[in-house]
Amino acid sequence: MNIVCSDLEGVFVPEIWINVAEKTGIKELRLTTRDISDYDVLMKKRLSILHENGLKIQDIQKVIAGIEPLEGAVEFLDWLRSVTQVVIVSDTFIQFAKPLMLKLGRPTLLCHSLTIDADGSVSGYNLRQKDGKKKIVQAFKGLNYSVIACGDSYNDIGMLQEADKGMLFNPPDNVKTEYPELPVSYTYNDMKKNIMKILASFVSC
Repeated sequence: MNIVCSDLEGVFVPEIWINVAEKTGIKELRLTTRDISDYDVLMKKRLSILHENGLKIQDIQKVIAGIEPLEGAVEFLDWLRSVTQVVIVSDTFIQFAKPLMLKLGRPTLLCHSLTIDADGSVSGYNLRQKDGKKKIVQAFKGLNYSVIACGDSYNDIGMLQEADKGMLFNPPDNVKTEYPELPVSYTYNDMKKNIMKILASFVSC
C-alpha cells in the first residue's frame, strides 16, 4: 500500500503569510519556513507582529478568501488521488485552511490550530504534535505503507528524510543547497513523472 504525504503552501497554494504581508504592507510577515528553520521562533515573531499592528483573525481570513490554488495544482492533485492515497500535512492552521481545502477538492488535511480570543485576536498557536510531519510518516510506515513525501521548506525536511522516498518541489536555493540528496521537481509534470517512477519501483520491490 502506498500513500503520499505532501506539504500545502508552496506546493498546492501560495504562501499564506506572504499574501498577508502583501495586503497589509507589513514586510516582516513575508518570513516563512523557507527563511527561518525554527518554527517556534517564526510563529512567536508572527504573533508579535499581529499584536503590534492590531491584526485580527478576520483580517487574515479576508486575505485567504482571495487566495487561489497554484496553476495546475487542482488537476495534479486530482490525478494524484486517482493513482494513490494522499494526505496534506501542513504547519498551517485549521482556521486558515478550510476555504483552501474547498478549492482543492477537500483532500484530507492534518494541521494545527490557533487560539483566538473573543475579540478576534490571535493569542497563541497549538501544535497538533511536535515534529508532526515526521511523526505522520513514521505512523504510516508503522501501518506498512510505503510513503512518498513532497515539500518545499525547512519544516518539511524531517518528513522528506523519514519517507521511503522524499522530494522537494520548487524549493528556494538555500534549502536545495543544504539538502542536495533530495531530488527536486520544479513543475507538476516533473513531479508526476517522479511519482510514477517511485510507485513503479514500489511494485517491483
